[in-house]
Amino acid sequence: MNNLLNTITTLLFGGLGNLAAYLAAHVLLCLLPAFYIAGAMTALIPKETITRYLGRSTPKWISYPASAAAGFLLAVCSCTVIPLFAGIYKKGAGLGPAITFLFVAPAVNILALTYTGTVIGMDLALARLILSLAFGIGIGILMSIIFNKEDAEHDRATDAMFAQQKSMRRPALIFLLVLVALLVVGTFQIDVLKNVYFELSLPISGVDKFQNFLLALVPFDASRGEEGVSVQGAVMIGLLLLIGLSSWKGLEKIHEGFNAWTWVSTALVGVTLAFASLSLQPAAGYLGIQLTGKFFGVLISLVILGWMLKNKLTEDETRDFLWETWRFIKQIFPLLIVGVFAVGIIRGLIKPEWIESLAGRNTFLGNFIGVLFGVFMYFPTLVEVPIAQMFLGLGMHRGPLLAYLISDPELSLQSILITATIIGKLKAWVYVGWVALFSTVAGLLYGAWINGTPLASILLYLVAFLVVVAVVSLVVNWFKASRESMSEKAGL
Repeated sequence: MNNLLNTITTLLFGGLGNLAAYLAAHVLLCLLPAFYIAGAMTALIPKETITRYLGRSTPKWISYPASAAAGFLLAVCSCTVIPLFAGIYKKGAGLGPAITFLFVAPAVNILALTYTGTVIGMDLALARLILSLAFGIGIGILMSIIFNKEDAEHDRATDAMFAQQKSMRRPALIFLLVLVALLVVGTFQIDVLKNVYFELSLPISGVDKFQNFLLALVPFDASRGEEGVSVQGAVMIGLLLLIGLSSWKGLEKIHEGFNAWTWVSTALVGVTLAFASLSLQPAAGYLGIQLTGKFFGVLISLVILGWMLKNKLTEDETRDFLWETWRFIKQIFPLLIVGVFAVGIIRGLIKPEWIESLAGRNTFLGNFIGVLFGVFMYFPTLVEVPIAQMFLGLGMHRGPLLAYLISDPELSLQSILITATIIGKLKAWVYVGWVALFSTVAGLLYGAWINGTPLASILLYLVAFLVVVAVVSLVVNWFKASRESMSEKAGL
Protein backbone atom coordinates (compact mmCIF):
# COMPACT_ATOMS: atom_id res chain seq x y z
CA MET A 1 0.00 0.00 0.00
CA ASN A 2 2.82 2.39 0.90
CA ASN A 3 4.56 1.60 -2.40
CA LEU A 4 1.38 2.43 -4.32
CA LEU A 5 0.96 5.73 -2.46
CA ASN A 6 4.61 6.59 -3.08
CA THR A 7 4.21 5.81 -6.79
CA ILE A 8 1.06 7.95 -7.07
CA THR A 9 2.73 10.79 -5.19
CA THR A 10 5.79 10.60 -7.43
CA LEU A 11 3.65 10.67 -10.58
CA LEU A 12 1.58 13.62 -9.33
CA PHE A 13 4.71 15.57 -8.47
CA GLY A 14 6.07 14.65 -11.91
CA GLY A 15 2.97 16.15 -13.51
CA LEU A 16 3.12 19.29 -11.37
CA GLY A 17 6.84 19.66 -11.95
CA ASN A 18 6.41 19.32 -15.71
CA LEU A 19 3.63 21.92 -15.64
CA ALA A 20 5.63 24.35 -13.50
CA ALA A 21 8.71 24.00 -15.70
CA TYR A 22 6.63 24.46 -18.85
CA LEU A 23 4.89 27.59 -17.57
CA ALA A 24 8.18 29.03 -16.36
CA ALA A 25 10.18 28.34 -19.49
CA HIS A 26 7.95 28.23 -22.56
CA VAL A 27 4.70 30.13 -22.17
CA LEU A 28 5.70 33.78 -22.18
CA LEU A 29 7.97 34.61 -25.09
CA CYS A 30 6.35 32.13 -27.50
CA LEU A 31 2.78 31.35 -26.48
CA LEU A 32 1.56 34.75 -25.22
CA PRO A 33 2.64 36.60 -28.40
CA ALA A 34 1.00 33.81 -30.41
CA PHE A 35 -2.31 34.39 -28.62
CA TYR A 36 -2.11 38.11 -29.38
CA ILE A 37 -1.20 37.46 -33.02
CA ALA A 38 -4.19 35.12 -33.33
CA GLY A 39 -6.43 37.76 -31.75
CA ALA A 40 -5.10 40.43 -34.10
CA MET A 41 -5.55 38.21 -37.17
CA THR A 42 -9.16 37.49 -36.24
CA ALA A 43 -10.03 41.07 -35.31
CA LEU A 44 -8.05 43.08 -37.84
CA ILE A 45 -7.51 41.07 -41.05
CA PRO A 46 -10.40 41.02 -43.55
CA LYS A 47 -11.60 37.54 -44.45
CA GLU A 48 -10.80 38.15 -48.12
CA THR A 49 -7.09 38.58 -47.31
CA ILE A 50 -6.94 35.10 -45.79
CA THR A 51 -9.14 33.38 -48.38
CA ARG A 52 -7.21 34.96 -51.25
CA TYR A 53 -4.29 32.66 -50.43
CA LEU A 54 -5.60 29.99 -48.04
CA GLY A 55 -9.31 29.72 -48.86
CA ARG A 56 -10.99 26.46 -49.88
CA SER A 57 -11.74 27.93 -53.33
CA THR A 58 -8.17 29.10 -53.91
CA PRO A 59 -6.31 26.91 -56.46
CA LYS A 60 -4.44 24.15 -54.63
CA TRP A 61 -1.18 25.07 -56.32
CA ILE A 62 -1.42 28.42 -54.51
CA SER A 63 -3.08 27.62 -51.16
CA TYR A 64 -1.02 24.60 -50.09
CA PRO A 65 2.44 25.97 -50.96
CA ALA A 66 1.39 29.27 -49.33
CA SER A 67 0.34 27.55 -46.10
CA ALA A 68 3.50 25.41 -46.10
CA ALA A 69 5.66 28.49 -46.71
CA ALA A 70 3.94 30.39 -43.89
CA GLY A 71 4.58 27.47 -41.54
CA PHE A 72 8.19 27.16 -42.67
CA LEU A 73 8.88 30.88 -42.16
CA LEU A 74 7.29 31.00 -38.69
CA ALA A 75 8.80 27.69 -37.54
CA VAL A 76 7.16 27.62 -34.11
CA CYS A 77 6.60 24.78 -31.65
CA SER A 78 3.41 22.70 -31.50
CA CYS A 79 1.83 24.69 -28.66
CA THR A 80 2.63 28.09 -30.18
CA VAL A 81 1.20 27.14 -33.58
CA ILE A 82 -2.22 26.23 -32.14
CA PRO A 83 -3.45 29.83 -31.56
CA LEU A 84 -2.13 30.83 -35.00
CA PHE A 85 -3.92 27.86 -36.58
CA ALA A 86 -7.11 28.79 -34.74
CA GLY A 87 -6.80 32.38 -35.97
CA ILE A 88 -6.45 31.59 -39.68
CA TYR A 89 -9.09 28.84 -39.56
CA LYS A 90 -11.67 31.03 -37.85
CA LYS A 91 -10.93 33.80 -40.33
CA GLY A 92 -11.82 31.63 -43.31
CA ALA A 93 -8.82 29.53 -44.33
CA GLY A 94 -9.84 26.21 -45.89
CA LEU A 95 -9.48 23.14 -43.69
CA GLY A 96 -6.79 21.64 -45.94
CA PRO A 97 -4.43 24.65 -46.06
CA ALA A 98 -5.01 25.30 -42.35
CA ILE A 99 -4.08 21.69 -41.52
CA THR A 100 -0.97 21.96 -43.72
CA PHE A 101 0.05 25.06 -41.77
CA LEU A 102 -0.63 23.25 -38.48
CA PHE A 103 1.57 20.33 -39.55
CA VAL A 104 4.44 22.15 -41.25
CA ALA A 105 5.12 24.99 -38.80
CA PRO A 106 6.39 22.88 -35.88
CA ALA A 107 7.74 20.05 -38.05
CA VAL A 108 10.23 22.10 -40.08
CA ASN A 109 11.47 24.45 -37.40
CA ILE A 110 14.62 25.93 -38.96
CA LEU A 111 16.64 25.81 -35.75
CA ALA A 112 15.53 22.25 -34.94
CA LEU A 113 16.46 21.07 -38.45
CA THR A 114 19.90 22.67 -38.22
CA TYR A 115 20.42 21.23 -34.75
CA THR A 116 19.26 17.79 -35.93
CA GLY A 117 21.76 17.87 -38.78
CA THR A 118 24.61 18.90 -36.48
CA VAL A 119 23.93 16.45 -33.65
CA ILE A 120 22.48 13.38 -35.38
CA GLY A 121 23.20 13.72 -39.09
CA MET A 122 22.30 15.87 -42.08
CA ASP A 123 20.66 12.90 -43.79
CA LEU A 124 18.09 12.69 -40.99
CA ALA A 125 17.52 16.46 -41.08
CA LEU A 126 16.93 16.43 -44.86
CA ALA A 127 14.60 13.44 -44.58
CA ARG A 128 12.68 15.24 -41.85
CA LEU A 129 12.39 18.41 -43.98
CA ILE A 130 11.37 16.76 -47.27
CA LEU A 131 8.94 14.23 -45.81
CA SER A 132 7.37 16.78 -43.44
CA LEU A 133 6.67 19.22 -46.29
CA ALA A 134 5.35 16.51 -48.63
CA PHE A 135 3.24 14.76 -46.01
CA GLY A 136 1.99 18.04 -44.52
CA ILE A 137 0.56 19.04 -47.89
CA GLY A 138 -0.71 15.50 -48.45
CA ILE A 139 -2.53 15.35 -45.10
CA GLY A 140 -4.09 18.77 -45.76
CA ILE A 141 -5.43 17.63 -49.15
CA LEU A 142 -6.79 14.40 -47.66
CA MET A 143 -8.57 16.27 -44.86
CA SER A 144 -10.16 18.65 -47.38
CA ILE A 145 -11.37 15.68 -49.47
CA ILE A 146 -12.83 13.76 -46.53
CA PHE A 147 -14.50 16.78 -44.91
CA ASN A 148 -15.44 18.65 -48.07
CA LYS A 149 -19.04 19.32 -47.01
CA GLU A 150 -18.06 20.48 -43.50
CA ASP A 151 -15.40 22.72 -45.03
CA ALA A 152 -18.02 24.38 -47.25
CA GLU A 153 -20.29 24.96 -44.23
CA HIS A 154 -17.38 26.48 -42.32
CA ASP A 155 -16.68 28.79 -45.27
CA ARG A 156 -20.30 29.98 -45.33
CA ALA A 157 -20.24 30.53 -41.56
CA THR A 158 -17.16 32.75 -41.82
CA ASP A 159 -18.82 34.65 -44.67
CA ALA A 160 -21.75 35.42 -42.38
CA MET A 161 -19.51 36.27 -39.43
CA PHE A 162 -17.12 38.63 -41.23
CA ALA A 163 -19.24 39.84 -44.16
CA GLN A 164 -19.40 43.43 -42.89
CA GLN A 165 -15.71 43.78 -42.11
CA LYS A 166 -13.95 46.63 -43.87
CA SER A 167 -10.53 46.48 -45.49
CA MET A 168 -7.50 46.34 -43.24
CA ARG A 169 -6.04 49.71 -42.32
CA ARG A 170 -2.30 50.26 -42.63
CA PRO A 171 -1.80 50.94 -38.87
CA ALA A 172 -3.54 47.64 -38.10
CA LEU A 173 -1.23 45.81 -40.53
CA ILE A 174 1.86 47.40 -38.96
CA PHE A 175 0.56 46.50 -35.50
CA LEU A 176 0.20 42.83 -36.56
CA LEU A 177 3.68 42.77 -38.11
CA VAL A 178 5.22 44.17 -34.90
CA LEU A 179 3.45 41.39 -32.96
CA VAL A 180 5.06 38.85 -35.30
CA ALA A 181 8.42 40.56 -34.77
CA LEU A 182 7.91 40.24 -31.01
CA LEU A 183 7.35 36.48 -31.41
CA VAL A 184 10.43 36.12 -33.64
CA VAL A 185 12.68 38.13 -31.32
CA GLY A 186 11.49 36.19 -28.29
CA THR A 187 12.00 32.73 -29.76
CA PHE A 188 14.86 32.80 -32.29
CA GLN A 189 18.23 31.65 -31.00
CA ILE A 190 20.74 33.69 -33.00
CA ASP A 191 23.89 35.40 -31.80
CA VAL A 192 22.66 38.99 -32.07
CA LEU A 193 19.79 38.10 -29.73
CA LYS A 194 21.77 35.84 -27.39
CA ASN A 195 24.78 38.12 -26.93
CA VAL A 196 25.05 39.95 -23.59
CA TYR A 197 25.48 43.72 -24.00
CA PHE A 198 25.16 44.95 -20.39
CA GLU A 199 25.42 43.29 -16.97
CA LEU A 200 24.04 44.48 -13.65
CA SER A 201 24.32 43.19 -10.10
CA LEU A 202 21.60 43.84 -7.54
CA PRO A 203 22.54 43.32 -3.87
CA ILE A 204 19.71 40.88 -3.06
CA SER A 205 20.54 38.21 -0.51
CA GLY A 206 18.89 34.82 -0.33
CA VAL A 207 18.23 34.45 -4.08
CA ASP A 208 20.64 31.53 -4.32
CA LYS A 209 18.91 29.81 -1.40
CA PHE A 210 15.52 30.30 -3.07
CA GLN A 211 16.94 28.76 -6.25
CA ASN A 212 18.17 25.73 -4.30
CA PHE A 213 14.73 25.43 -2.71
CA LEU A 214 13.10 25.41 -6.16
CA LEU A 215 15.51 22.74 -7.39
CA ALA A 216 14.62 20.58 -4.40
CA LEU A 217 10.90 21.28 -4.83
CA VAL A 218 10.85 20.46 -8.55
CA PRO A 219 13.63 17.91 -9.16
CA PHE A 220 14.43 17.08 -12.77
CA ASP A 221 16.64 14.89 -14.92
CA ALA A 222 18.13 16.94 -17.75
CA SER A 223 19.22 13.77 -19.59
CA ARG A 224 15.51 12.90 -20.04
CA GLY A 225 14.66 16.35 -21.39
CA GLU A 226 13.13 17.51 -18.10
CA GLU A 227 13.47 21.11 -16.97
CA GLY A 228 13.48 22.63 -13.53
CA VAL A 229 12.07 25.92 -12.28
CA SER A 230 14.38 28.91 -11.89
CA VAL A 231 13.89 31.98 -9.70
CA GLN A 232 12.93 33.88 -12.82
CA GLY A 233 10.48 31.13 -13.77
CA ALA A 234 8.83 31.20 -10.35
CA VAL A 235 8.32 34.98 -10.61
CA MET A 236 6.88 34.56 -14.10
CA ILE A 237 4.37 31.96 -12.89
CA GLY A 238 3.19 34.52 -10.31
CA LEU A 239 2.93 37.19 -13.02
CA LEU A 240 0.92 34.80 -15.21
CA LEU A 241 -1.59 34.36 -12.39
CA LEU A 242 -1.89 38.14 -12.06
CA ILE A 243 -2.40 38.46 -15.82
CA GLY A 244 -5.17 35.85 -15.70
CA LEU A 245 -6.99 37.51 -12.81
CA SER A 246 -6.73 41.05 -14.20
CA SER A 247 -7.73 39.89 -17.70
CA TRP A 248 -10.81 38.15 -16.34
CA LYS A 249 -11.88 41.40 -14.68
CA GLY A 250 -10.82 43.63 -17.56
CA LEU A 251 -11.55 41.64 -20.72
CA GLU A 252 -14.41 39.26 -19.95
CA LYS A 253 -17.02 42.02 -20.45
CA ILE A 254 -14.96 44.35 -22.60
CA HIS A 255 -17.85 44.90 -25.04
CA GLU A 256 -19.63 46.72 -22.23
CA GLY A 257 -16.73 49.16 -22.10
CA PHE A 258 -13.08 49.48 -21.07
CA ASN A 259 -12.22 49.70 -17.38
CA ALA A 260 -9.08 50.13 -15.29
CA TRP A 261 -8.46 46.36 -15.21
CA THR A 262 -8.34 46.31 -19.01
CA TRP A 263 -5.24 48.46 -19.01
CA VAL A 264 -3.77 46.80 -15.90
CA SER A 265 -3.90 43.41 -17.62
CA THR A 266 -2.42 44.81 -20.85
CA ALA A 267 0.40 46.57 -18.98
CA LEU A 268 1.11 43.40 -16.97
CA VAL A 269 1.56 41.45 -20.20
CA GLY A 270 4.15 43.97 -21.39
CA VAL A 271 6.02 44.01 -18.07
CA THR A 272 6.01 40.21 -17.90
CA LEU A 273 7.32 39.78 -21.45
CA ALA A 274 10.13 42.26 -20.77
CA PHE A 275 11.00 40.44 -17.53
CA ALA A 276 10.95 37.08 -19.33
CA SER A 277 13.51 38.35 -21.87
CA LEU A 278 16.07 39.09 -19.15
CA SER A 279 18.79 36.62 -18.19
CA LEU A 280 18.98 36.29 -14.39
CA GLN A 281 21.90 34.68 -12.56
CA PRO A 282 21.21 34.02 -8.84
CA ALA A 283 24.36 34.07 -6.68
CA ALA A 284 25.32 34.34 -3.02
CA GLY A 285 24.49 37.88 -1.86
CA TYR A 286 23.40 39.29 -5.22
CA LEU A 287 21.31 38.76 -8.34
CA GLY A 288 23.09 39.09 -11.67
CA ILE A 289 21.08 40.53 -14.55
CA GLN A 290 22.26 40.19 -18.14
CA LEU A 291 20.71 42.41 -20.81
CA THR A 292 20.84 40.50 -24.09
CA GLY A 293 19.81 41.44 -27.59
CA LYS A 294 16.57 39.59 -26.94
CA PHE A 295 15.70 41.99 -24.11
CA PHE A 296 16.26 45.08 -26.24
CA GLY A 297 14.35 43.58 -29.18
CA VAL A 298 11.38 42.68 -26.96
CA LEU A 299 11.49 46.09 -25.25
CA ILE A 300 11.48 48.00 -28.55
CA SER A 301 8.61 45.86 -29.86
CA LEU A 302 6.58 46.44 -26.68
CA VAL A 303 7.11 50.22 -26.79
CA ILE A 304 5.94 50.35 -30.42
CA LEU A 305 2.92 48.14 -29.67
CA GLY A 306 1.92 50.23 -26.63
CA TRP A 307 2.21 53.47 -28.59
CA MET A 308 0.17 52.09 -31.50
CA LEU A 309 -2.47 50.64 -29.18
CA LYS A 310 -2.97 54.08 -27.65
CA ASN A 311 -2.60 56.31 -30.69
CA LYS A 312 -3.14 54.36 -33.92
CA LEU A 313 -5.78 51.67 -33.43
CA THR A 314 -9.41 52.72 -33.25
CA GLU A 315 -11.49 51.96 -30.17
CA ASP A 316 -13.34 49.21 -32.05
CA GLU A 317 -10.09 47.65 -33.28
CA THR A 318 -8.60 47.68 -29.79
CA ARG A 319 -11.73 46.20 -28.21
CA ASP A 320 -12.09 43.45 -30.83
CA PHE A 321 -8.36 42.65 -30.70
CA LEU A 322 -8.29 42.29 -26.91
CA TRP A 323 -11.55 40.31 -26.84
CA GLU A 324 -10.46 37.82 -29.52
CA THR A 325 -7.13 37.33 -27.75
CA TRP A 326 -8.89 36.67 -24.43
CA ARG A 327 -11.30 34.28 -26.16
CA PHE A 328 -8.42 32.23 -27.57
CA ILE A 329 -6.71 32.15 -24.19
CA LYS A 330 -9.88 30.90 -22.48
CA GLN A 331 -10.40 28.25 -25.14
CA ILE A 332 -6.85 26.94 -25.41
CA PHE A 333 -4.88 27.62 -22.23
CA PRO A 334 -6.86 25.39 -19.79
CA LEU A 335 -6.51 22.40 -22.11
CA LEU A 336 -2.82 23.16 -22.49
CA ILE A 337 -2.39 22.98 -18.71
CA VAL A 338 -4.26 19.67 -18.51
CA GLY A 339 -2.21 18.21 -21.36
CA VAL A 340 1.18 19.28 -19.99
CA PHE A 341 0.27 17.93 -16.54
CA ALA A 342 -0.83 14.60 -18.04
CA VAL A 343 2.36 14.32 -20.11
CA GLY A 344 4.42 14.82 -16.94
CA ILE A 345 2.63 11.88 -15.31
CA ILE A 346 2.84 9.61 -18.36
CA ARG A 347 6.52 10.42 -18.88
CA GLY A 348 7.22 9.05 -15.41
CA LEU A 349 5.72 5.69 -16.44
CA ILE A 350 7.84 5.26 -19.59
CA LYS A 351 11.20 3.61 -19.13
CA PRO A 352 14.00 4.53 -21.57
CA GLU A 353 15.26 0.94 -21.50
CA TRP A 354 12.09 -0.13 -23.33
CA ILE A 355 13.34 1.66 -26.43
CA GLU A 356 15.81 -0.93 -27.71
CA SER A 357 13.36 -3.80 -27.33
CA LEU A 358 10.43 -1.93 -28.89
CA ALA A 359 12.04 0.32 -31.51
CA GLY A 360 15.42 -1.27 -32.12
CA ARG A 361 14.46 -2.50 -35.59
CA ASN A 362 12.88 -0.86 -38.62
CA THR A 363 9.48 -2.55 -38.41
CA PHE A 364 5.98 -1.11 -38.64
CA LEU A 365 5.54 -1.68 -34.91
CA GLY A 366 8.93 -0.14 -34.12
CA ASN A 367 8.08 3.01 -36.09
CA PHE A 368 4.62 3.21 -34.54
CA ILE A 369 6.26 3.00 -31.10
CA GLY A 370 8.42 5.96 -32.17
CA VAL A 371 5.22 7.87 -32.94
CA LEU A 372 3.75 6.98 -29.53
CA PHE A 373 6.91 8.26 -27.85
CA GLY A 374 6.34 11.52 -29.73
CA VAL A 375 2.81 11.78 -28.31
CA PHE A 376 3.48 10.92 -24.69
CA MET A 377 7.03 12.18 -24.27
CA TYR A 378 6.51 15.62 -25.83
CA PHE A 379 9.50 17.94 -25.49
CA PRO A 380 9.73 21.62 -26.42
CA THR A 381 11.42 22.73 -29.64
CA LEU A 382 15.16 21.93 -29.76
CA VAL A 383 14.90 19.72 -26.64
CA GLU A 384 13.64 16.81 -28.77
CA VAL A 385 17.01 16.68 -30.59
CA PRO A 386 19.23 15.71 -27.62
CA ILE A 387 16.44 13.38 -26.50
CA ALA A 388 16.52 11.78 -29.95
CA GLN A 389 20.29 11.42 -29.57
CA MET A 390 19.68 9.70 -26.23
CA PHE A 391 17.17 7.32 -27.88
CA LEU A 392 19.75 6.56 -30.57
CA GLY A 393 22.32 5.73 -27.91
CA LEU A 394 19.83 3.44 -26.18
CA GLY A 395 19.39 1.41 -29.35
CA MET A 396 16.54 3.03 -31.30
CA HIS A 397 16.80 2.43 -35.05
CA ARG A 398 17.13 5.57 -37.19
CA GLY A 399 13.82 4.79 -38.92
CA PRO A 400 11.71 4.90 -35.73
CA LEU A 401 13.86 7.86 -34.67
CA LEU A 402 12.64 9.84 -37.70
CA ALA A 403 9.05 8.76 -36.95
CA TYR A 404 9.53 10.16 -33.44
CA LEU A 405 11.06 13.44 -34.70
CA ILE A 406 8.19 14.04 -37.14
CA SER A 407 5.41 13.13 -34.69
CA ASP A 408 6.84 14.77 -31.55
CA PRO A 409 6.11 18.36 -32.69
CA GLU A 410 2.71 17.35 -34.14
CA LEU A 411 0.93 15.03 -31.75
CA SER A 412 1.58 16.15 -28.20
CA LEU A 413 -1.33 15.25 -25.96
CA GLN A 414 -2.14 18.89 -25.24
CA SER A 415 -2.18 19.86 -28.92
CA ILE A 416 -4.59 16.99 -29.70
CA LEU A 417 -6.99 18.17 -27.00
CA ILE A 418 -6.84 21.78 -28.19
CA THR A 419 -7.17 20.97 -31.90
CA ALA A 420 -10.36 19.02 -31.12
CA THR A 421 -11.94 22.16 -29.64
CA ILE A 422 -11.10 24.19 -32.75
CA ILE A 423 -12.13 21.89 -35.62
CA GLY A 424 -14.22 19.27 -33.78
CA LYS A 425 -13.38 15.87 -32.31
CA LEU A 426 -13.97 13.81 -35.46
CA LYS A 427 -11.77 15.95 -37.70
CA ALA A 428 -9.11 16.18 -34.99
CA TRP A 429 -8.86 12.43 -34.51
CA VAL A 430 -8.85 11.79 -38.25
CA TYR A 431 -5.95 14.26 -38.45
CA VAL A 432 -4.19 12.44 -35.62
CA GLY A 433 -4.66 9.15 -37.46
CA TRP A 434 -3.18 10.55 -40.67
CA VAL A 435 -0.20 12.06 -38.86
CA ALA A 436 0.46 8.78 -37.03
CA LEU A 437 0.23 6.79 -40.26
CA PHE A 438 2.34 9.17 -42.34
CA SER A 439 4.98 9.49 -39.59
CA THR A 440 5.18 5.69 -39.30
CA VAL A 441 5.53 5.30 -43.07
CA ALA A 442 8.15 8.08 -43.19
CA GLY A 443 10.20 6.20 -40.60
CA LEU A 444 9.77 2.91 -42.45
CA LEU A 445 10.93 4.37 -45.77
CA TYR A 446 13.89 6.20 -44.27
CA GLY A 447 14.82 3.15 -42.20
CA ALA A 448 14.66 0.97 -45.31
CA TRP A 449 17.07 3.34 -47.05
CA ILE A 450 19.40 3.20 -44.05
CA ASN A 451 19.24 -0.61 -44.22
CA GLY A 452 20.39 -0.56 -47.85
CA THR A 453 17.17 -0.66 -49.90
CA PRO A 454 17.73 1.08 -53.29
CA LEU A 455 16.34 4.59 -53.54
CA ALA A 456 14.32 3.68 -56.64
CA SER A 457 12.51 0.95 -54.71
CA ILE A 458 11.77 3.34 -51.84
CA LEU A 459 10.30 5.90 -54.26
CA LEU A 460 8.16 3.13 -55.76
CA TYR A 461 6.91 2.15 -52.30
CA LEU A 462 6.12 5.81 -51.55
CA VAL A 463 4.14 6.27 -54.78
CA ALA A 464 2.22 3.03 -54.12
CA PHE A 465 1.40 4.17 -50.58
CA LEU A 466 0.16 7.57 -51.76
CA VAL A 467 -2.00 5.96 -54.49
CA VAL A 468 -3.59 3.61 -51.94
CA VAL A 469 -4.23 6.48 -49.53
CA ALA A 470 -5.77 8.63 -52.29
CA VAL A 471 -8.06 5.80 -53.43
CA VAL A 472 -9.18 5.06 -49.86
CA SER A 473 -9.88 8.76 -49.25
CA LEU A 474 -11.95 9.06 -52.44
CA VAL A 475 -13.90 5.93 -51.51
CA VAL A 476 -14.57 7.30 -48.03
CA ASN A 477 -15.69 10.62 -49.50
CA TRP A 478 -17.97 8.86 -52.00
CA PHE A 479 -19.44 6.73 -49.21
CA LYS A 480 -20.11 9.84 -47.09
CA ALA A 481 -21.74 11.63 -50.02
CA SER A 482 -23.92 8.59 -50.76
CA ARG A 483 -25.10 8.35 -47.15
CA GLU A 484 -25.87 12.07 -47.03
CA SER A 485 -27.78 11.85 -50.31
CA MET A 486 -29.82 8.89 -49.02
CA SER A 487 -30.54 10.78 -45.77
CA GLU A 488 -31.75 13.84 -47.71
CA LYS A 489 -34.01 11.70 -49.89
CA ALA A 490 -35.40 9.93 -46.82
CA GLY A 491 -36.08 13.32 -45.25
CA LEU A 492 -38.04 14.39 -48.32
